[in-house]
Amino acid sequence: MTEKDIYTKLQNKFGDSIIEFIEGEHIDSYANVKPEDIKEICLFLRDEEGLEFDYLSNLCGMDYKDSIGVVYHLYSIKHNHYFTLKVKLNREHPIIDTVERVWKAANWHEREAYDMFGIRFEGHPDLQRILCPEDWEGYPLRKDYVAPKEYHGMDTTPNRPE
Repeated sequence: MTEKDIYTKLQNKFGDSIIEFIEGEHIDSYANVKPEDIKEICLFLRDEEGLEFDYLSNLCGMDYKDSIGVVYHLYSIKHNHYFTLKVKLNREHPIIDTVERVWKAANWHEREAYDMFGIRFEGHPDLQRILCPEDWEGYPLRKDYVAPKEYHGMDTTPNRPE
């Protein structure tokens, strides 16, 4: 099954929730979807006969300057096909439902996206920082992030050769 076929199945099932399909020549093809429908779309992709995306190979945050995004890379072991979903979220309040109950692998991926980009995954069972200390301020992979000069008395400025 091609990525275009998978997109067509999604379009037929979810209509306006599937915003667009970008067919890539030099990049992976992907579908932009409405964030409020992500959990239902993911359950469909996992459970629908012929699709059966049983493996979330990656979930990552993105900073698009005007919005924050989440990218889901899916794989079906049974059918050996891939598909990518993308969502865009409000930059000031990036909130989306967790897919941790759809694919357990999402647990740590969502925690990393929260830690690095500030994306809140509603319903996540343990949404807390995973890389930065709990008292770290800000989200280091956002394009507007300014690193503190000091953290608990330690100089955090990078050592750069002069």
